[in-house]
Amino acid sequence: MKLDILALGAHPDDVEMSCSGTLAVAAAAGKKIGVVDFTRGELGTRGTAATRAEEAAAASVILGLSARENLGLPDGFFRNEREHQLPLIAAIRRYQPEVVLCNAIRDRHPDHGRGAQLAADACFLAGLRMIETLGDDGQPQVPWRPRNVYHYIQDRAIVPAFVVDISAHWETKWASIQAYKTQFFNPDLDGPSTYLSSQEFSKFMEARAREFGHMIGVEFGEGFTTHRPIGVKDVMELI
Repeated sequence: MKLDILALGAHPDDVEMSCSGTLAVAAAAGKKIGVVDFTRGELGTRGTAATRAEEAAAASVILGLSARENLGLPDGFFRNEREHQLPLIAAIRRYQPEVVLCNAIRDRHPDHGRGAQLAADACFLAGLRMIETLGDDGQPQVPWRPRNVYHYIQDRAIVPAFVVDISAHWETKWASIQAYKTQFFNPDLDGPSTYLSSQEFSKFMEARAREFGHMIGVEFGEGFTTHRPIGVKDVMELI
């Protein structure tokens, strides 16, 4: 299945927190969108890998994803090395996305910055024909390199290169986050308190989206960074 946009995340819920509004905008425009999670989030303090899988499935329905898969890499211990690059290269070639959205270039959780580099390198390597990977049918995959790779912004403050207006799809984004009932603020669920499960963190997520929106004169936004300048053909198309 060819996708227009493929979002990559070190953990289930990374995408929902950081770029699900952008995916919802694309889906509303008729684009095919998908997600590949690197790990099952098995080191998380709350919930289990099984409950995270159920929550990711619920979020996928909310976002209208055309595809979602989990590479099953070791949470906390995956590396930007050949062993972990190859399954991601195979996924990129399988979905042939035009645009890839991936983890923040640096962040509070070390998996995020490492995931950013793994994603960027795998996107480049996926275009090299001398790297061989097999598809689900057992046949060699053709090389594929996305046109653009953008990094969403997560916990730590990073100045965005551009901001996407997600105002019309804020409720969809928030619903996809709330699908992770074990991970975020939920007064009806008992469990150990964590950085993410506090009510303050939920308020922060909304405040961050409002901050990005404020930067471009809208209500809610999501920010991204790039490795290279973005080209435009008409400056009148810019907000």
